[in-house]
Parts: sequence; C-alpha cells; structure tokens
Amino acid sequence: MLKTLQQRKRSVQIVLGVILGAICIAMVITLVPGPVGTLGNSPDAVATVAGNDITVTDVTQKLSRLTQGQSIPAMLRGIYAQQVLNQMIFERLLVIEAKQLGLQVTPQEVTDRIKQLLPTVFSGDTWMKDRYAAEVQMRTGMSVPEFEDWVQQNLLEEKFQLLVTSGIIVSPEEIQQEFRRRNEKVKLDYVMIKPTDLATSINPSDAELAAYFEKNASRYPVPEKRAALYALLDLAQLRQKANISDAELRAFYDQHLDRYEAQDRVHAEHILFKTIGKTDAEVAEIRKNAEAILKKAKHGENIEELAKKNSQDDATKEKGGDLGWIVRLQTVPEFEKAAFGLPKGSISDLVKTEYGFHIIKVLDKEAAHTKSFEEVRGTILASLLGEKVETLANKLSDEMAGVVRRSSSQSIDQFAKALESVDPLARQCLVVGETPLASVAEPIGDLGNAKELGDALFSLHQGEMSLPIRLDRGYVVLSIKQIKLSHSGKLAEVREKVLSDFRRDKSLELARARADELARGAKTGEDFAKAAKSLGLEVKTSELIARAGSISGLGSAREVVSSFSMPVGQTSAPVSIEGNWVVYRVAAREEANPADLASQQGQIEQSLLQGKRTTAYEAFRADLEDRMKREGKLSINAQVLKRLSTSS
Repeated sequence: MLKTLQQRKRSVQIVLGVILGAICIAMVITLVPGPVGTLGNSPDAVATVAGNDITVTDVTQKLSRLTQGQSIPAMLRGIYAQQVLNQMIFERLLVIEAKQLGLQVTPQEVTDRIKQLLPTVFSGDTWMKDRYAAEVQMRTGMSVPEFEDWVQQNLLEEKFQLLVTSGIIVSPEEIQQEFRRRNEKVKLDYVMIKPTDLATSINPSDAELAAYFEKNASRYPVPEKRAALYALLDLAQLRQKANISDAELRAFYDQHLDRYEAQDRVHAEHILFKTIGKTDAEVAEIRKNAEAILKKAKHGENIEELAKKNSQDDATKEKGGDLGWIVRLQTVPEFEKAAFGLPKGSISDLVKTEYGFHIIKVLDKEAAHTKSFEEVRGTILASLLGEKVETLANKLSDEMAGVVRRSSSQSIDQFAKALESVDPLARQCLVVGETPLASVAEPIGDLGNAKELGDALFSLHQGEMSLPIRLDRGYVVLSIKQIKLSHSGKLAEVREKVLSDFRRDKSLELARARADELARGAKTGEDFAKAAKSLGLEVKTSELIARAGSISGLGSAREVVSSFSMPVGQTSAPVSIEGNWVVYRVAAREEANPADLASQQGQIEQSLLQGKRTTAYEAFRADLEDRMKREGKLSINAQVLKRLSTSS
C-alpha cells in the first residue's frame, strides 16, 4: 500500500519502466511533451509537419526524458527513437486535422480533467493554486506548462478516438462466435521428442567424425589468439595503503552536518479496506466490517495476523501490513496526520483516505534530529576512502602513462622498475603477471573481458606496450608475449566442438525421423499409444485446455492451436516447439456451455469492441499520415531517418 500512498514521481517512473517494450512505448510517449519544433528546413530535420521541423535533436531529447534513469540496449535505441518520432508526428497531425474539423479542447475540459487527475489540489470547487505546481511536479515530474499541454493533447486524442470509433458495434453473432472460440476445450495425448535427450546416445566412429569434419571444415576456423604480460595497478592494494584519519572524518562531518539531518519518521503497519469505485451502500458495509476488525485489534488481537487475513493492500498484506519507515509528505494527508499523531505502540481509529479505510498501528517513532558522528562514521569513511583511492589511482595511472610514453618498447620488468623510481607507492601496488592465450571473443585471463582490454591486446605489435587501461580491478598495461595466428582448424584442435555439432545435428535428424514415424504409424490406424511404445516414446495426456490455456511441460495452447479444428481421434503432423518435436492426438473435445454465455457476454463484447476500435483508430492514423504526405504537409527525410534509426 505504501507505493500506492506515496505521492512522488511513481506514476511516471512506472510508465517509463514499460519502455523496454517497443509497442508499449507508443502508449506512453505523450507523458513528456516534446518541443514545438523549428521552422524551415534544418539539415538535422528528420520530418517536417506543416513547415515545422522535427529534428534528430528533438527526438533524442524527448527519448532521453522518457528514459531518464532507464538503461536501453544500444540495439533497441533506434526502435524506440522511431516510436518517439512517430508519436511526435501524429500529435502534430492531429492538431492540424482538429483545426480543419473545428475540434477544440476547452479550458473547462482541461480543468475538469485536472480535477480527476489531481483531486488534492481542489477543495470542493476551490483551486489551491499554491499547492498546484508542487503536486504536478511531485506526481508527474513535469512543469505546469508541460502537464497542461499533456492534458490538452490527451483530451484532443480522446475526441478523435470518439469521432473515429463511435459508430463501431459488435453483433450478437460475433459474440457467439468468440464465446465458442474461447470456451471450447480439447484434451490431447501427446509425445514430446527432445533432441537433447538423444544427443548423448550418439557416439560416432572416428571415420564418421572425420567425414563430418571434412564436409563442414569451413565451420571450424581457429581464430587468432594472443597472450600478454601485464602490470596491474591493483586498487584493492591501493585501498589498503590509503588512510583516512579521524580528524579528516570529523572535519567532513562538521562541514556537512546538513547531510545528516534525519526527518520525522514513523514505522507503521496498517490494514486497508478499499472503497475505490464502491457505491455508498457498499462503503457503509465496508465501514461496518472495518469497525469490527478495529474492535478486535483494540482488544489485543495480533494486528499482523488481522492484516494478513483482511487487508486489501497486496503490497503489504503478506508482511502483516508493515509499511516500513515513512516520512512526512510520503503518504496522503489523512494517513500522514493519523500516523504521525499516534503515540508509539498505539492503534488508530478508522482513518478515511481516497483509497478506503485504514487501521494504523505505530510500531516506532523518531523525531527529527541530526545523526551523531558515530552513527555516520562508517558511511563517511567509505565515501572519503573511495574518493582518495580514485584520486590516487588517477594520479598513479598518469605516472604509468608517462613511463610508457618515454619508452613503449620496454619489458614489463623494466616498466615496473622505472615506475618505482617515479613513485614507490605505485610499485608497491603493482601486480605483475601473464595471461593465457585468448581469442578476441574470450576473456583475457583473470583480467576479464572489458572491450578496451581486448582492443588493446589485438592492436599491439610484438614488443610494444599499451597505455594504461581502466578495469574494475585497477589500471593495467599490456605487452605481447605470444601471437598465434588464425588458421583452418585441424580435427584434433576442434574435436570437442565437432563432436558437439555432430551430436546436435544427428539428434535433430533422429528426433524428426521418430516424430515422422510416429505420425505415420498413428495415421495408418495403429493405436497412438501402441505406436509410441514401439518407438520407446512416452505418451502424456493433458487436461482439457482452452485456447488461452497451457499444457504443463509443453507450453501455451497456441503451439497446438490446430488441435481445436481437428476431429477427435485425429493425429497431428510433427510440430516443432522450442527445438523439440511434438506429435499429438485429439483425445476428447468439450464444446462451450451455452449457459456460460450470459456471465461472459459483457466482457467478450468489450474485448471485441476494443479490438475493432483499436484497428479503426490505427487505420485512421495511417490514413491521416498518408493524406498529409499527399497534401505536402508531412515529409520525411529518409537519410536522416536512417541515421536516427541506426545511431540513436
């Protein structure tokens, strides 16, 4: 419940987390309104809408705001940038179309929507202006102009959605058909043949393996491998030698007292009885039940157990309602007032908030205070020690680079001696060693697999020394010890790889052959179980499953969707499912029960209606873009778009 109560930037943060799905990004893209654009034809323009450019910078800035604090794989950034661009274009096209159609969003509509989104900034019909900006920033992370632009844009899009989809209906026949499709069930006898189970039984002769290798020799080149001598400035050893005095710790504490001011806070647990969306009669019944539970809590029953049984806060229910420590402005006002007003160990009366009724127990309280030096000594020590080690490491790495620049052809031992003459501390923290032979795709011994490390190793010439390279362990310089050039592999060199590939290929062939044999045997009248047994295969039987169901060990019913159109007793052709081969027989069928239609009709109708509306709106969107292109109001710079899609 705490994450429901908190009035921070959670709504935006949660939506931004969804950005790791390319489809979902299109749904949330308007959360951060973009710049209006520039006039003219900028060389950086990826699109121009009615004379206004959308530049690569516009798109990347909006993407950066959307993904703040989120990590996006480089290979996906182009996809997300394209989604951002598409939405920015669509928003601007809607504005043009709205003007042509006379569609408007009135100030009153914006105000009414803000009342729905931020009810706490209104007291009745009175707008609390002094609280508005703070609430907008806290709940959405936007400025007031950005927020109001976003509200207006969403209202405009809703008007277009209504305009485009208002005439769409779902017929009774469509509902009946979808009802039958969702509710008919099948039971399957099935056999899964896993190539991995067969691989270990495949033991080729030397002649077979040699023949396989000769046929596929091009698949087994041996890449160039290199080994290096290295000198590593070890940060762990440097940390042991770096000292922070108590005087330094105390001085830092005295200079930064403001960092160690603890707020008022309470450790609370609660029981929530939700009233959101309930009628007055239902709320009255919920209050009655809550008062009965409160009476039990007041008379000594364990509130943690009561919470586990009765609370409707899924986030804390299993923890006995424990919210942990909360500070002021972290919860809604009514909850905060009650929690901070209770003595330690006491239980509140019913507390009504916008979420429902709460029973609150305060487990502990702490008044605002400045943490003592001893409380924070360890934190300060870790921070100062980290800064000191980083500063020393940067200084010593510069000295290492200086030694290399004076002579890049010296040996590692000569380098270590030269470094000692420059700075004894650097030599004391220097670890000298050598790496095993490794290809460019392999870790460089115990130094790891940092890209910069591999780049350096495979770009150095014999006898040449690298400049310092930053690793997690410290700074390292490399010198080539051995180079083994790439060459066509001999069977003896790559035997394990060849054997693994031979077994994989043969096991795939064998699995498919057995699946084919089983399917043929069952289709010619032989009993399915008997045919499977003759091949040493095990038959399993599923429960009755619907199209939305799944089969344990096999996967989603979508993998065997053809079974829903097959007659009972028919055997399927072999089906590949996640690398395994499956043959199944329809053992039984259960048609949809007409008596269940009434309870599902509303949900099915809404689902079909939403699907039709989505399809219609996407068609409108595509048609709008095509029409604006034909009218010369929308143009895309293909070259800039390609650059955006590949380099974002």
